[in-house]
Amino acid sequence: MLIRLIKTTLNSRYFLWIILALPFVWLVNAYRMGGLFYGEVIHVSGEFSARLLILTLAVTPLRLMFGNARWPIWLLHRRRYFGVASFLYALLHTMVYLQKKAGLALVLQEGENFGLWSGWLAFCIFLVLAITSNDASVRRLQRTWKKLHRWVYLAALLSFMHWIFIAFDFVPGLIHFLILLSLETYRLWKRRQLKRLPVATGSQ
Repeated sequence: MLIRLIKTTLNSRYFLWIILALPFVWLVNAYRMGGLFYGEVIHVSGEFSARLLILTLAVTPLRLMFGNARWPIWLLHRRRYFGVASFLYALLHTMVYLQKKAGLALVLQEGENFGLWSGWLAFCIFLVLAITSNDASVRRLQRTWKKLHRWVYLAALLSFMHWIFIAFDFVPGLIHFLILLSLETYRLWKRRQLKRLPVATGSQ
């Protein structure tokens, strides 16, 4: 009975959302109460968004890597939740930035910098993807939905360029980018190998 309850809880999307939301709530409350400064909230919210983005995009490479293991399948069924959570941390990141600048003129002036406009462009793409990350949009857009959501790769590239060019220390952003690049390189290589497999088998 207890084991069944634990399994049900762990597989509950509501439980997952609570886990994903806890750092968000902590960040908002700590910033509001003065426990975290502007730069700290910007940094932590950006890192959470980037890591959840990596997790979202890593699901397919991990599935290809580990086959029918249960945990990649578990991740696959919840990939959309991780993607939306990544956007919500990016939204917090953006809102704190706008609140601090408190003026459109300054935002536009700073937006001329590559590190910032790359972040803005990534955010706009993520906004569209987040809005359409629901079953109704999948049914309405049909094949177009997949084409639209492939833009996540450009948004990911822009996000990491934003991190690398804006941060005082670019090394963490570069490391995260290389992790994602390695996973995506493996995904493309593995998919190519799988496409060639029937041809190679048939030629023997």
